[in-house]
Amino acid sequence: MGIFSIFKKNKRLKVPVDLSLLGCDIHSHLVPNIDDGSKGLDDSVDMITKLYEMGYKKIITTPHIMSDAYRNTPETILGGLEPVKAAIKEKGIPVELSAAAEYYLDFDFERKLDNEKLLTFGNNYLLFEVSYMNPPDNLYHAIFKMQTLGYKPVLAHPERYNFWHPDFEKYESFVDKGVLLQLNINSLSGYYSMATKKVAEQMIDKNMISLLGTDCHHTGHINLMKEVVYEPHLQKLMESGKLLNTSL
Repeated sequence: MGIFSIFKKNKRLKVPVDLSLLGCDIHSHLVPNIDDGSKGLDDSVDMITKLYEMGYKKIITTPHIMSDAYRNTPETILGGLEPVKAAIKEKGIPVELSAAAEYYLDFDFERKLDNEKLLTFGNNYLLFEVSYMNPPDNLYHAIFKMQTLGYKPVLAHPERYNFWHPDFEKYESFVDKGVLLQLNINSLSGYYSMATKKVAEQMIDKNMISLLGTDCHHTGHINLMKEVVYEPHLQKLMESGKLLNTSL
């Protein structure tokens, strides 16, 4: 059974959600050859073109920074972005393109906080993720340190961390501590799992989501989004008045 068959079981919108009203994507992997996203300049340009055609006017791409896997720095990310910006300008694609990063909360993250100026977007928003296996022991300490240093922590795709699914109050505790939650748009499709979809919808119902991202790694993610725009919970999120994307 294919992924798109999932949509047939659910009530779909008759009119798709207009993503141009969102305007800005704040989570993607479009800098070529530096993480598990874009495989080359042409790949980046193709994805950016398709995102533009879906309504995005601004893209803040966020390559991984992981000490063990993707040892990127602000220099490698911003340097790698420049050819992409030049290519979309040459092709006349009117998208505003910039970069931040998706920081992995690993053993070296707090050292980076203490010693480096980290890549942020908007109002000093700092996008971070944790392991899919288990939450880090220093999670709350790291959140506190981010805030103490003036960063506004944004937890990437919290709905994808299965270990918190049975303990929804954990998500609420993050919001109470001032952590912004960023939802992956394709989580509303069941692409990651139906449990992930359910938790994503629950967070939308409780008005907990502040930022919406594509987490685009390849064109398959964009193709899936063409079906997600018919999801009622996406419309509910867009109409919540909570999303910060429109202010970026």
